[in-house]
Amino acid sequence: MAAGHRFEPRILGFLCNWCCYAGADLAGVSRFQYPPNIRVIRLMCSGRVDPAHIFRAFAAGLDGVFIGGCHLNDCHYVTHGNYDALAMVYISQKLMAHIGLNPERLQIEWVSAGEGIRFANIMNEFIPRLQKLGPLGKTEGLEEQEWKSKLEAVLKLIPYIKLVQSERLRVPVRTEEAYQEFFNGEEFDRLFHESIGDKLAAYPHAAARTHAPGTGGLDYDKLDRIISRHNGEARSLIQVLLAIQLENDWLPQEVLERISEKLEVPLSRIMHIVTFHKSFRLAPGESHE
Repeated sequence: MAAGHRFEPRILGFLCNWCCYAGADLAGVSRFQYPPNIRVIRLMCSGRVDPAHIFRAFAAGLDGVFIGGCHLNDCHYVTHGNYDALAMVYISQKLMAHIGLNPERLQIEWVSAGEGIRFANIMNEFIPRLQKLGPLGKTEGLEEQEWKSKLEAVLKLIPYIKLVQSERLRVPVRTEEAYQEFFNGEEFDRLFHESIGDKLAAYPHAAARTHAPGTGGLDYDKLDRIISRHNGEARSLIQVLLAIQLENDWLPQEVLERISEKLEVPLSRIMHIVTFHKSFRLAPGESHE
């Protein structure tokens, strides 16, 4: 980088249509000044942001991601999707810290349609912070290939992470205080490392394995142990499929037949699920997306 040249971070913003996007528009109409580093995607609700969107943005080399929604308890939908967005950001920041990326590169804020000056002020704080951090990986001490590999591992785990979030990382009370208490507490740390951290640490090794014909290198003993961990119940079919793909990176035909036999689920039903959902791969390196 030439002397005297200031680094300009590239930022992707996901803004709620009803509040934050309108607030950003008001900032522009009112000529409130902030650096033009952010590129915006407008969503109907901040709750529509998926962790895959965040980590794909970083994998593409962006230096920061911003999510803007309605103020808590003021969502335009009865689902209060901004609480879902808040939980997703807490988990994503934890994932970033776990793989060695600074979680300050991801920020979520609440901006109403009339708060144009607030949006400008947030940008005037977020962008200089990213300028100090520098390009993705620089202050983290990670080479480009290293952070790309880590982000790829996270992206492959996203379906499993979302399942863990829905089953084990739900906050029973929808208040900002309850979310802060849970996601900043020891219980969340324990559940994260127990459910996600250990698998994330092991996943790159699993992804690098070569696959033998038939079962893809996954022996029946290991397959049966995975099924047993889910009590061998038909209602755990999707969890079993995700766990096996996490271990093997794809779902060979013989493995699907074994699952059908063990769970007593028709193979036709299993095939319908794995061909319908984009998360599953039926060949090495295959992607349904």
